[in-house]
Formats: sequence, structure tokens, C-alpha cells
Amino acid sequence: MGDPKKPKKTYSTPRNPWDRATLQRELELIGKYGLKNKRELWKASTIVSDIRRQARMLLGTHEEIRREQEKMLITRLYQMGLLEEGELNLDSILNLTVEDLLERRLQTMVLKKGIAKTIHQARQLVVHKKIMIGDRVVNRPGYLVGREEENLIKVKEA
Repeated sequence: MGDPKKPKKTYSTPRNPWDRATLQRELELIGKYGLKNKRELWKASTIVSDIRRQARMLLGTHEEIRREQEKMLITRLYQMGLLEEGELNLDSILNLTVEDLLERRLQTMVLKKGIAKTIHQARQLVVHKKIMIGDRVVNRPGYLVGREEENLIKVKEA
């Protein structure tokens, strides 16, 4: 069960953290998506690797079980907005990247909607509780916006 004071880590670090290519790629992604630190990037990459691992495991299971679980996984990823209408199969899940997940963060969606001029301004608006999804205020820039919540993003009225 674990000690409640010590929650388990929600990310895993890269195998070679001091590799030049890894450092450059992380720095580019942090700058492009306005992440606070590398931990946010590592969390996103862990989520993507878990999803891809589930898809790989499904490829090795029996056909009856595979159909049910594949449909559930694809439905969940479609509702999250990670899969498009035409690419609803396991191959498209295996092609998911960290950028696909980072595009679904609230901070990025605020920028894409044109509410903020820069990615850093978008983060500040979210953290300062100026952004609403539907009728609730969300102040987490890393919140993953689902497909049905996309159109509900708006600025809080004063």
C-alpha cells in the first residue's frame, strides 16, 4: 500500500540523462511548450510510454481479449484527443509521441485558442486562475484537455 506521506513517483528519468542529444531534445521541448522543469516533460513521456506499452501487450494477447481491450484503449485515447478519427488502430497508438501529449495540455490549448500571445503568458493565465473549462476554474497548466472539453475553454469573467 505504501506510506501516505511518500507518494510514488509519477515519472521515470531518461536512461542517459547526460547524453547530448537527450539534453538538446529536452531543452527544445521545454522551450516550445513552456514547461516549468524537466519533471513535467518526464511525466508526459512516462504517460506516453505506458500507453505504448499497453498497445504492445495487446498485440501479444488472444484475439477475443484483444478486440475488447483494444476498443476500450482506442476509445479512451480518442476521448483524450490523442487519436484522430481516421487512425483508430494499434499502429497509430504505437506512433504516439511526447509532442502529441504535450499538445493536449491546458497551457498549450490556451495558446492555440488565441487567448494568450505566448506560451509563458498562457501558463501564467492558467496558474493565476483566469482560465475556465465549462463552469470550473482550472489552475493546473498540465491538465490534459479532453476532446469534449476543447470548446469549453474560456477566460474567467472578472
